[in-house]
Amino acid sequence: MKIFHNIIEVRNIPNAVVTIGTFDGVHLGHQAIFNKMKSLAQTVGGQTVVVTFSPHPRQVLNIDSSNLRFITTPEDKLRKFEEFGIDNVLIINFTREFSRTPSETFIKDYLIDNLKPAYIVVGYDHHFGKNRMGDFDLLTDLKKKYNFKVERIAAQDVEHIAISSTKIRNALAVGNVKSANRLLGYTYSVMGEVVRGNEIGRTIGFPTANLDLPREYMMFNRGGVYACLVDYNGQTYKAMANIGHRPTIGDRAEGDMLIEVNLFGFDSDLYGQQIRVHFIDRIRDEIKFEGLPELKAQLEIDREKAKEILNHLPDGIK
Repeated sequence: MKIFHNIIEVRNIPNAVVTIGTFDGVHLGHQAIFNKMKSLAQTVGGQTVVVTFSPHPRQVLNIDSSNLRFITTPEDKLRKFEEFGIDNVLIINFTREFSRTPSETFIKDYLIDNLKPAYIVVGYDHHFGKNRMGDFDLLTDLKKKYNFKVERIAAQDVEHIAISSTKIRNALAVGNVKSANRLLGYTYSVMGEVVRGNEIGRTIGFPTANLDLPREYMMFNRGGVYACLVDYNGQTYKAMANIGHRPTIGDRAEGDMLIEVNLFGFDSDLYGQQIRVHFIDRIRDEIKFEGLPELKAQLEIDREKAKEILNHLPDGIK
């Protein structure tokens, strides 16, 4: 997959099949768009092109920026684009000046003049350009003028639930990772560097790798314990994670969430290492215990529940 940061670099792509969007989560709805693009590209002997933006438009325009959360980091988004078979990605630097670009101007200056698309493919509710005035109807009006074809992908749903990034964010916020995973089409995960903690878990037989994620990537608003899989150094480990502010220890403020991961059968030093944590299922809420002996007893119960969940996973769960 080729990645471009300047529209001038993306010329001479044969019969480009193009889509536009932010694609947070790269969920099943996005994947349906990509599948259609790949099919069309094969038909016309072309290549797929995803046009996306950085920073996220809401960050630049300060739209609910204090509560803004992202399902995927920019790096993970690119990784998913490649995993789902995209040939080219153009990342446009989103600025306030760019946000004032009229919809038709964006289509002509960025897509027609440089990419010369054979097809433009969009989702059922896609909007673009100044004040989000551009949509499927505008593309339909412009297709003869600029000699391209347009396809719109119908809304996708899982178990009669329409898929959207917002619904996935809402599910993760309350810890409903199973619902989020169904809408994503893969297991939700985070990747981060293991930071040093107070090592209390080690004293009760449950050493943890602690991840202190940036606020915009901490999706969980509700503390709890989860069955997980952890990728480290080319290996996958069964694990459980606590997300919360550790009320029994009492060393973190309410709302200051930390991810603590206990890898089963693993006791090496992970400080400073990068690990990826895949969230499989929620086991319970975070609880304040009377002391460490009560906490240890509950963790032993949690570990058995996590093992039971992880021992019955279908193949290819990640």
